[in-house]
Amino acid sequence: MFKHLFSTMNEVLEEIQKEYPNSDVEKKAELDEQLQVLKTMSDEFIEAWLLFEEKLGKFYGDVPISTQTLHKELMDLDLSGKQTDEFVRGQGYYKLYMYDQANKEFAALIEKQPDFLLARVYLAMGHLRKGEFGEAYQHFKFLLPLTDNSKMKAISYNAMGCIQVQNQNMEKAFEYFQKAYHTDPSCMEPLINLDES
Repeated sequence: MFKHLFSTMNEVLEEIQKEYPNSDVEKKAELDEQLQVLKTMSDEFIEAWLLFEEKLGKFYGDVPISTQTLHKELMDLDLSGKQTDEFVRGQGYYKLYMYDQANKEFAALIEKQPDFLLARVYLAMGHLRKGEFGEAYQHFKFLLPLTDNSKMKAISYNAMGCIQVQNQNMEKAFEYFQKAYHTDPSCMEPLINLDES
């Protein structure tokens, strides 16, 4: 959807760049009008993008009630390993926004218990919050086939969609947001954000 539009805009710009140096005054005025149209379109996209980023930032910066509820539900998913020192410390660091330390604890725990999915979710979310999108993406992708829990799958799809937004791959992001919604319809936030942007 967006790739085609930007591809066309780039083609028009390249044509203008080729024609402009050898154009007469009248042709340059016409090309200047085309450049202004491209600039206006670009500015509108940037403004919409910034609004979307602001909403996304608020979503990840705040801890809404639904996220707190989801955290409680995740805690009920997997009982093994929860009382380990690594998990308790990692969870404490995570709640204090100390993601480097939290990730060290969860990584150590996953090293010992690779199938402890809740620790892996925390690790993936820690990477996501630090802006380490590639690392986060790999953990979320790894989680998907390992769980039948719809909430955990929806969290993974939702996060993968947000990562694709960061990579400016809107079509793939939308695909992941749709998967999150179809896996668990209570995950409406990303779809609402896309519609409002």
